[in-house]
Amino acid sequence: MGSAPDPSIVRLAESLLVRVEELGAAMAEVIRRDVDFYRSNPGIVTTEELRRSCVDNMTYVFEALSGATDPDVAIAIDTGTKRAVTGVPLTAVMAAYRVGFRFIWETTLAEARRRGDVDTESVLTAISQIMVAMDTFTQAMTGAYRQQLTSQILGREAERSALVEAILFGRITDTQNLWDAADALRLPTSGPYVVVAAEVPAIGRTGLPEIANRLDARDIRSAWRLLPDLQVGIVHLRRPACHDVLLEVLRAGASARVGLSPAFADLADTGEALRFARLAITGKARTPGEFVQVFDDSPLAVAAVSAPEVMHRIGQTVLGPLDALPEDDRDILIATFEAWLDAGGSAAETAARIHVHPNTVRHRLRRIEERTGRSLSRPRDVAELCLALEVHRRLPG
Repeated sequence: MGSAPDPSIVRLAESLLVRVEELGAAMAEVIRRDVDFYRSNPGIVTTEELRRSCVDNMTYVFEALSGATDPDVAIAIDTGTKRAVTGVPLTAVMAAYRVGFRFIWETTLAEARRRGDVDTESVLTAISQIMVAMDTFTQAMTGAYRQQLTSQILGREAERSALVEAILFGRITDTQNLWDAADALRLPTSGPYVVVAAEVPAIGRTGLPEIANRLDARDIRSAWRLLPDLQVGIVHLRRPACHDVLLEVLRAGASARVGLSPAFADLADTGEALRFARLAITGKARTPGEFVQVFDDSPLAVAAVSAPEVMHRIGQTVLGPLDALPEDDRDILIATFEAWLDAGGSAAETAARIHVHPNTVRHRLRRIEERTGRSLSRPRDVAELCLALEVHRRLPG
C-alpha cells in the first residue's frame, strides 16, 4: 500500500477496526437481505458463518488501509474453498462480495465524514486502496473456489468411473447394490440399456469426447469409464426412438471403431453386454467405412460368439476353402452370399441389391457350393454356411 501510509487514513482504518465486530454483523445482515441465494438458503451459510466471514473480510480491508501488516489472503482462500464445498454458486458468492465491499466503501466514507480530519485527496487515496484490496481479495477467493470445485468434479468423476467399472466387470451382484449404483450414476434402475465400447486413440485419451454431455443434451442418460484400450459406456434407452438417436450421436462423434451391444433389461447383465460390444468392434463391418457397428442378438450371432475357439474352427471348416482364392475374389463371394440371405434366397432380388445380373449371382453361388462342398438347396448345408458366415463376421482372425 506504499512505504509511508497517510496518517489520516491510518487513523481512519484504526477507528474502523475498533468497530469491526459491530460492522461485520451489520454487513452480514445487508448481504442476507440483498443477495437472493443467501436470503433463500439460510441453512447453507449460517448467520454466524456469514457474520464471521464479514468480520474477517472487513479486518483484511481495514488492516490494508492502516498499513500495519501485509494483507493476508488466507481468509479469502478459506472462504472460497468453504463456499465451493457447501455448494454456494460462485455467482452468489460474487454478489455477496459486491454487496459487502459496497458496504465497506460506504462505511469508510461515513466514518471519514464523521471524523472530519480526512481531506478529499486522502479519501480518494483510501478509496483507491480499498479497490486494490477488493480486487486482491476477490481474486484469491475465486481462485480457491474454482480449484476446490475442480477437485470435487474430478473426485466425483473418479467415483462414477469406479462404479461403472464395478458394474461392467460384475463386481456388484446384489440387486439393491446395483440399484444404489444406478442411482449414484443417475441411471434408471431398470432397462433397457446398451453398452457402448469405443476404441481410444491412445492410453488416457477418449474415443468419444464429450459423449456424456452430447447424449445428455438429447435426453439420454449414460455413465462412462475410460479403460486402457476402450472407452466404455452404459446407456439407458428410455424409449425406442433413443436407439436411433444414440446411433446418430455415435456416428457424428466416432473417429475410430465403436461397438454397440444388444439391449438388455438388467444391470446384472452388463458384463455380457460388454463382451458383445467388444465383439462388434472386432467383427467385420457390413458397411465399409462405417465406424459404428451394432451387435444384433439373433440366435446365429449369439451362437457364433458363444464358444469362440470352437466356432472359429467350425468357420474355418466350412468357409476355409475360400481362403485359397485371391482376397478380393473371396470377399465378393462372401458378400454375394450375405446379400442372397438378406434377399430371402432370391437371385433376382440379390442382383438388384448389389447391382449385377441375376446370372452373375447364380454363378457366384455355384462357386461357393463348389469350393465348400455344400449345396444351397439342402437346408442343413445352408445352416452350416449361415453359421460360418456369422463366425466370419463376428470373430476376429
